[in-house]
Amino acid sequence: MEETLHSGEVYDFRKYDRIWERVAPNLAPYPDMAAQTRSAQPAPAAQVQPQAQAAALTPQPRQEDQLPGADPNPCCMGTAALELVDVLAGYVESELSDRRYMLALARQAPSWARQRLKEIAADQADHAKQLMAAYYLITGECYQPSVNNERIYVGRWCPALRERYHASACNGLNYARTADDTSDPCLRKLLAGLSADSYRNAEVLMGVLERSVVPFS
Repeated sequence: MEETLHSGEVYDFRKYDRIWERVAPNLAPYPDMAAQTRSAQPAPAAQVQPQAQAAALTPQPRQEDQLPGADPNPCCMGTAALELVDVLAGYVESELSDRRYMLALARQAPSWARQRLKEIAADQADHAKQLMAAYYLITGECYQPSVNNERIYVGRWCPALRERYHASACNGLNYARTADDTSDPCLRKLLAGLSADSYRNAEVLMGVLERSVVPFS
């Protein structure tokens, strides 16, 4: 039986040894060549240095653990915003309260003004959602707003519009002031946007009031 070895090729005689052990246990085929070949084989796994084995067994960090979102102190909605979470909770309650008043005002508004007031109420609900999302990003906890089922008495039309105008304008000012007080860039951007929305709602209410107080419009 003759085997051909190409240039630079090393045969592994161990697989043939296993065959010969079954066929002729007392016979050692190719003793000289097999011994030379075995000396050229890599060291068995048991001879690997313990340090190398320990390194191979050490769990490597998962890819998702290295993402920016895994940072315990992210650049946005992190420690810099944490000191304002109580303020954000107060804004959530204020927006939801304003929404209830606006919906009550829309129910007794003239037909031409109802849709505008409902749109402001929807805007205020959206503000509350954005603030609650920010609260969760900062704390990792969902904010549970209080539920108020008390009946709202709006009163006379024009005084009620005046009150809602001032509430929206003051919301715009308060959001702007809070934006200036935080060093968190994402929270600052969110509060600046809420400020602009609140001022815009105040302008809509002023337009509704103008049409209500001027009889010839």
